[in-house]
Amino acid sequence: MKIHYLQHVAFEGLGNIEPHLRARGHDLSGTQFFNNQTLPDPASIDWLIVLGGPMGVSDELLYPWLAAEKVFIKAVISSGKHVLGICLGAQLLANVLGAAVYRNDVREIGWFPLCRHAETSSSRLATLFSTDTEVFHWHSDTFDLPKGAIALASSTACLNQGFIWQNRVVALQFHLETTRKNVQDLVEHCGDDLDNSKHVQNAQELLGTPARFTDLQKLLVQTLNVIEQTA
Repeated sequence: MKIHYLQHVAFEGLGNIEPHLRARGHDLSGTQFFNNQTLPDPASIDWLIVLGGPMGVSDELLYPWLAAEKVFIKAVISSGKHVLGICLGAQLLANVLGAAVYRNDVREIGWFPLCRHAETSSSRLATLFSTDTEVFHWHSDTFDLPKGAIALASSTACLNQGFIWQNRVVALQFHLETTRKNVQDLVEHCGDDLDNSKHVQNAQELLGTPARFTDLQKLLVQTLNVIEQTA
């Protein structure tokens, strides 16, 4: 498959997604907005991945490329392609599908468990996430569910942790792609977010348990395999 990704900042890349897709023999390309790269023809790709970033979906004055990105994402969805959105990417999917995106009540940064929604049982992703599945979070914003979307999960700090739309658009507010290096980069570039609030862990808690990254990688591979089977 021809898989294209949208990257918003240098320090939030594909992480463990890239080696998995390359090992599967997929043709991988990307648009790095921070390098002023252009978008491809939506018809030229089979699957789109929209990555995270510290900006918000409405920050078009600061990041003018956001307007073109939204048009592109909407075109890809309208053409019937598969899309995976992560963190900011999930918020962009919610936005182009007509749902509100806004500041969450609290910032959520760290390793916290998900609570799977019952309606997710109608999706092929249902077997991947249980009520105690621990994933990595780093976000301040959240979103409402688009019309027709299936709620995926919630956490103590955030009601909507993801959704599935028409069984081909998958939005994950949390990060499955994260490596230890990814977290180190986030701490370096966004360390001011670590404000010691209730749902924000410190750098030692974020980095101190290597097994978490191993478990997260396994969950990522399982998730990508399920999405790939439907693409």
